[in-house]
Amino acid sequence: MLSNHIQNGIETARLVWSRLPNSEEAEAEEELFARRSNGGAGVESLDYEVIENYAYREEQALRGKLWLWYYVCLKWLFALLIGIGTGLAAVFINLAVENFSGWKYAATFSIIQHSYFAGFLVYIIFNLGLVISSVFIVTHFAPAAAGSGIPEIKGYLNGVDTHGILLFRTLIGKIFGSIGSVGGGLALGKEGPLVHTGACIASLLGQGGSTKYHLSSRWLRIFESDRDRRDLVTCGCAAGVAAAFRAPVGGVLFALEEVTSWWRSQLMWRVFFTSAVVAVVVRSAMSWCKSGKCGHFGSGGFIIWDISGGQEDYSFQELLPMAIIGVIGGLLGALFNQLTLYITNWRRKYLHKKGNRVKIIEVCLISLITSVISFGLPLFRKCSPCPNSEVNPGIECPRPPGTDGNFVNFYCSDDKEYNDLATIFFNTQDDAIRNLFSAKTFHEYSAQSLLTFLVMFYSLAVVTFGTAVPAGQFVPGIMIGSTYGRLVGMFVVKFYKKLNVEEGTYALLGAASFLGGSMRMTVSLCVIMVEITNNLKLLPLIMLVLLISKAVGDFFNNGLYEEQAQLRGIPLLESRSKQYMRTMTAKEACKNQKVVYFSRIVKVADIVSILRSNKHNGFPVVDHGQNGETLVIGLILRSHLLVLLQSKVDFQNSPFPCDIRGISNRHNFSDFVKPVSSKGVSIEEIHLTEEELELYLDLAPFLNPSPYIVPEDMSLAKVYNLFRQLGLRHIFVVPRASRVIGLITRKDLLIEENDDSAIMELQSTSGEP
Repeated sequence: MLSNHIQNGIETARLVWSRLPNSEEAEAEEELFARRSNGGAGVESLDYEVIENYAYREEQALRGKLWLWYYVCLKWLFALLIGIGTGLAAVFINLAVENFSGWKYAATFSIIQHSYFAGFLVYIIFNLGLVISSVFIVTHFAPAAAGSGIPEIKGYLNGVDTHGILLFRTLIGKIFGSIGSVGGGLALGKEGPLVHTGACIASLLGQGGSTKYHLSSRWLRIFESDRDRRDLVTCGCAAGVAAAFRAPVGGVLFALEEVTSWWRSQLMWRVFFTSAVVAVVVRSAMSWCKSGKCGHFGSGGFIIWDISGGQEDYSFQELLPMAIIGVIGGLLGALFNQLTLYITNWRRKYLHKKGNRVKIIEVCLISLITSVISFGLPLFRKCSPCPNSEVNPGIECPRPPGTDGNFVNFYCSDDKEYNDLATIFFNTQDDAIRNLFSAKTFHEYSAQSLLTFLVMFYSLAVVTFGTAVPAGQFVPGIMIGSTYGRLVGMFVVKFYKKLNVEEGTYALLGAASFLGGSMRMTVSLCVIMVEITNNLKLLPLIMLVLLISKAVGDFFNNGLYEEQAQLRGIPLLESRSKQYMRTMTAKEACKNQKVVYFSRIVKVADIVSILRSNKHNGFPVVDHGQNGETLVIGLILRSHLLVLLQSKVDFQNSPFPCDIRGISNRHNFSDFVKPVSSKGVSIEEIHLTEEELELYLDLAPFLNPSPYIVPEDMSLAKVYNLFRQLGLRHIFVVPRASRVIGLITRKDLLIEENDDSAIMELQSTSGEP
């Protein structure tokens, strides 16, 4: 019996290994992903509208109360699993990054005691090895794992599917690629990739696992619509932020403000529950690691910069320099967005088209430059004497080599000296930010060192963003903002000598201002900054700098994720329609379109001909009434037509309506469900004989008989709002109706209210947006 189990396990492992993509497959996947990212030619809309065809109605009629409870309970179970999975992924990434960084700094500081040149070589080799592993994973295994992934996830929740962003290979590439890129010392973070990781985990759970790698379960495949999967992906995004910053409330608000295009109360509860689960998982992991079982994972692990012991109050005189910080953040954030847009556009047009080898060489060069700058610049700085231990008894200066903290002794002649520039460079980004935020550390950094670091790190962040590695911009943005914030704080301390001013407080405000000027978030970012610093008293100041920085940044360009989505060809529908749409009608918007439609009874050859000559994803279906007039009877999707052509079971010899009662024996609703982020079936893959092409197909049982319809003279602004708020893919524009058969008011929608919360939740998810 045991030998059989072992043999089955070996066979399963071989099968999974055989399905891993080789280099040629990855290059083809990369070409497809790049083609879809340039101009949006391959981007496909999602079907958030419920297709109420005959198969759907038959299946709904068979579902009883027990199934409804199972449906709701499974949603909450998935919310729990998403929280646990994302929390464990964040723990694994942080453990790996902290340990790789700890080994790197410990080895480097140990060797530079004897030779700085040998230590420099070890430092470069460590960084280069980690970065090469990251870029190799992306280029040869998961091309969709490059970048932060937030623009693609934002597009998905907006109704646009970019191929490959939610696959199992993308999840694996995101996790291990983030470890290599962040651990290798590049000027990027792991927070954006964690949002993408949470979305991938949620999507895979929603489709019951990965069928390609035989990691799936049939009983989990219950969420068969893009609408249900959208709920799960929203939970995954919130879980990613909650795991990255240990900010569960900030994660909920991030999903609400930044990524999702719609919201409702039932989803709020599940998102909040998921974020709470993540917080519990992360806290449990940190408690377990306090016993020393996690290697170099110490206080620098999960982001939380406690500055509660710093500045307790602020005066009216400080509002002016704080407002100036907001203006600086808006200007530098807008400049960062514009520079990354230009460089990424140039990189896509001229550099990345030359193949994976060029991408690997590019990342290796950036890694070498980053290592040279971070190791070489501190060599040119003079060391400073340590603070008086009697006046500051809680300060350890210099800190022991290879450990996290302030006051790094690097290329100093005296044992009681430290290098302020090395204190920033020779730390993980989390530890460096904690040092910049630290209170009671006056004069720890010189203005020259902070200015040098600001210029260099800002330049490295601009160049690194957009390379073929998983890259987040949260923590680099906090690094940049906290640097110039502390510079302003040094000026305030010098100018207002009698005020109780902490430089670390201004570093926090600078970090908030840069993120607000770059990403243009307000509410969620404000809560995240409060949660990660554990200081509620600074909330009004954070709100002030965020409002100013966002206003200044909006004057120049869009937010970072909107700019990157536009560059990738993701057609996002913003929350507000354009001004010119108020004077345009729906008829004017589609006046140049040629409507391609099907008759109810259509020849198979005509279907194949139209699908090959058109790329439309939805077609009107018409029929002739008793008076010979043409009537629109519904909408048929391209994907449904392809399923019917591939199955061939509905072909008929006569051009007359079929018996609709036999449809349920041949099809169920799940037959028409498109897999998540799958290319699906194409018309070129379907092969039909000459005899089959001459047969007929009755489309009435498979079409959506109640598509959304607007009159031709409706303003385009109203059409825009209807399209976005309902998550539609198609809207019919028809002449104004000649008669009214009824009028629905609010009271007509409140009849037979059901107190059963499970049924009410099901109705709200499957019948309304």
